Amino acid sequence: MASGSDRNPIIIGGLPSQVPDFDPEETQEWLDSLDAAVDERGRERARYLMLRLIERAREKRVAVPEMRSTDYVNTIATKDEPFFPGDEEIERKVLNATRWNAAVMVSRAQRPGIGVGGHIATFASSASLYDVGFNHFFRGKDDGLGGDQIFFQGHASPGIYARAFLLDRLSEAQLDAFRQEKSKAPNGLSSYPHPRLMPDFWEFPTVSMGLGPLGAIYQARMNRYMEARGIADTSQSHVWAYLGDGEMDEPESLGQLSIAAREGLDNLTFVVNCNLQRLDGPVRGNGKIIQELESQFRGAGWNVIKLVWDRSWDPLLAQDRTGILVNKLNTTPDGQFQTYATESGAYIREHFFGDDPRLRDMVKDMTDDQVLHLGRGGHDHKKVYAAYAAAKAHKGQPTVILAQTVKGWTLGPNFEGRNATHQMKKLTVEDLKRFRDRLHIPITDKQLDEGYPPYYHPGRDSEEIQYMHDRRKGLGGYVPTRVVRAKPLVLPEDKTYATAKKGSGQQSIATTMAFVRILKDLMRDKEIGKRFVLIAPDEYRTFGMDAFFPSAKIYNPLGQQYEAVDRDLLLAYKESPTGQMLHDGISEAGCTASLIAAGSAYATHGEPLIPVYVFYSMFGFQRTGDQFWQMADQLARGFVLGATAGRTTLTGEGLQHADGHSQLLASTNPGCVAYDPAFGYEIAHIVKDGLRRMYGENSEDVFYYLTVYNEPIQHPAEPENVDVEGILKGVYRFKSGERGMIPAQIMASGVAVPWAVEAQQILADEWNVKADVWSATSWNELRREAVEVEQYNLLHPEEELRVPYVTQKLSGSEGPFVAVSDWMRSVPDQIARWVPGAYQSLGADGFGFADTRGAARRFFHIDAQSIVLAVLTELAKEGRIDRSVLKTAIDRYELLDVAAAEPGAAGGDA
Repeated sequence: MASGSDRNPIIIGGLPSQVPDFDPEETQEWLDSLDAAVDERGRERARYLMLRLIERAREKRVAVPEMRSTDYVNTIATKDEPFFPGDEEIERKVLNATRWNAAVMVSRAQRPGIGVGGHIATFASSASLYDVGFNHFFRGKDDGLGGDQIFFQGHASPGIYARAFLLDRLSEAQLDAFRQEKSKAPNGLSSYPHPRLMPDFWEFPTVSMGLGPLGAIYQARMNRYMEARGIADTSQSHVWAYLGDGEMDEPESLGQLSIAAREGLDNLTFVVNCNLQRLDGPVRGNGKIIQELESQFRGAGWNVIKLVWDRSWDPLLAQDRTGILVNKLNTTPDGQFQTYATESGAYIREHFFGDDPRLRDMVKDMTDDQVLHLGRGGHDHKKVYAAYAAAKAHKGQPTVILAQTVKGWTLGPNFEGRNATHQMKKLTVEDLKRFRDRLHIPITDKQLDEGYPPYYHPGRDSEEIQYMHDRRKGLGGYVPTRVVRAKPLVLPEDKTYATAKKGSGQQSIATTMAFVRILKDLMRDKEIGKRFVLIAPDEYRTFGMDAFFPSAKIYNPLGQQYEAVDRDLLLAYKESPTGQMLHDGISEAGCTASLIAAGSAYATHGEPLIPVYVFYSMFGFQRTGDQFWQMADQLARGFVLGATAGRTTLTGEGLQHADGHSQLLASTNPGCVAYDPAFGYEIAHIVKDGLRRMYGENSEDVFYYLTVYNEPIQHPAEPENVDVEGILKGVYRFKSGERGMIPAQIMASGVAVPWAVEAQQILADEWNVKADVWSATSWNELRREAVEVEQYNLLHPEEELRVPYVTQKLSGSEGPFVAVSDWMRSVPDQIARWVPGAYQSLGADGFGFADTRGAARRFFHIDAQSIVLAVLTELAKEGRIDRSVLKTAIDRYELLDVAAAEPGAAGGDA
């Protein structure tokens, strides 16, 4: 048997590591050749030869390990750069005017009495990256298609406004209203890209760092999904995401790179502005962030283009026969490069080139000023163009461009490369004069000395402005632009909801399953069925949605290239290139990004999609609440299902799965319409109205959140003359009390309504109390409407006072009110001030835990017997009954003994 050494184990990332040597003599010859190269020509030459061999091996399709990091130079060699089709001189003038107006806008926003601030340095560093995109790559929407989707870096928004000003898309009055959205309405400009605030301009909100890259990946994937399913032609759409190197520290920024590589999203380009600075200081002071990011992206399967140095370095690198310069670039940490950005040419000559005679010799004929202006690649239009062109041409992989820049570039010595640059909002008069001179802006000293710095526009008929218009015309229109072309959908007839309205008969089903049944009928609809996009984080079976696998199928651009282990079963796992279901794995963040991309397709591509995102309710607003805020900002629409809801209903799962607060979190989102329905017919009316509001005539920019449960119950048929208005507005009388003399009211939501009905029965049978049961389908909507009414009354004291709906609805109901739900008390407490009578709430406050449903509900005192006690307590306060009965009730129902509670229903995942 051969020993381990005889078999020559080779460690090759991802390739076989035990490869027998069939020709040891030939192997030794190759090794000897390498040894000779090292001994005679040095390690650098040997390294070069090895890299060329690897390159040639790839050309010959020989499997070799991927290099995780390459030299700290441009990926695209000078000889391989394409012809630059633009007029560089005109583009320089355009960019200088844009730079000036962006900085002046922020500086003017910091004037006394306003002081709203803004950010200057980010756009200053990335201006060339955007300018080349605007002039040569970003496609508009004038052809009736979706154009390109561009995720602008949030802090660079002043530059985007400044360019729009030159194109007469924004006025000087609007620039002066930056960050003054209400006080300068209608001219106010939002601080960052906010579609909800500027719905005709911005498309994608990006300033919550990390969500831009995540959203861009799933937008590119959604483009492919829509194309595959024949919903929209997205073949010409390219997704560009402009990001910061500091932003890449956010887990969301890098967390889903693999899906873009796995699905070959070559319609996606990340442009990472590597100015080497975070908000407070260096990104990697002792390291090299570009090298680190290169390794991460390469490892994830992306095409990486490094854009490190501008053209002034080309002659020096061409001289570097020994590799000494490349080695110096490789080994100099980012923190030192930042120092070079703030120092003189003499300092750079001494400290960068001065420690080796070969380096010194390279710059001996250069002046200190020339050394000082050895620049970074992200500021060179031709280099940027070459990188973008290569990214667009690359097939089979997404591309990341790592572009090195200087934060605060052109703003002068007080800004460029300084640690505090991000927080600096105003230029002094001397700063402005230096800035003006550097950009060759025709503004006089007098204009700068005597008032606020003026904006600069070269004139509508000027050569550079005409050039800008011509370039945008050639690329299909102006960007950013948000256009809504989608027409209202033809919505299903009432009969589509008939099954849900019939109830479940003798069968017990959870409200999750009741929703799924409605969804199944909706997906059969010939008008809108194909527009549903089903989304779940590896939990379709949990929610009883595996029934969709055979018919709707799971979207996979490669199809199903294997025989499924369950292929013989009725509900077999089925993947298809035209599948309707998005299975994003165990990633709520990825699913929510899919939800947002699908929910805004009506604007992005003019074709409405109806996303239905179903998830463990604990992992929605708590885990991805920031993305739901992003969803509201992006004006996305759709249905969000918090399944397995409730603090006590998800029996057995315990603390981190027990949701008793997502309804409260949902109430903080102004774009979210949240419901907690109890029965199938309630869900039917809510879904029907949601489709009308989001996709019918006069559609609204909202999304729906429904909490549904996994506890099987018998669903009653829809009552005759059901109060549909009450269901939709948030509360209706579900069941009137039939027996008893002492009046009371019980309000309940979701899974708690059956407990309330049981309590109603006990109160009548044992305590002579006649209680009405109200189904509170939405505590949140009741509160929202009441707040609006109060606000109206506050500002219209001379008009007749309006009355909140909840007050109107409950008016005339006798007795105290007890509210109960499987949520913390804060949820029903939202309406307390508007309830016309004594009010007490019961709730599951505190952490959840694993136990039977009955024990958990007894522990939190929200079960039927606890509701009885709460009603009796309120009646005792009013003197309707004697207080002595309270202790009797506690003892009779053993309310102090958790173990005495009936276990309650078991099972029922869906």
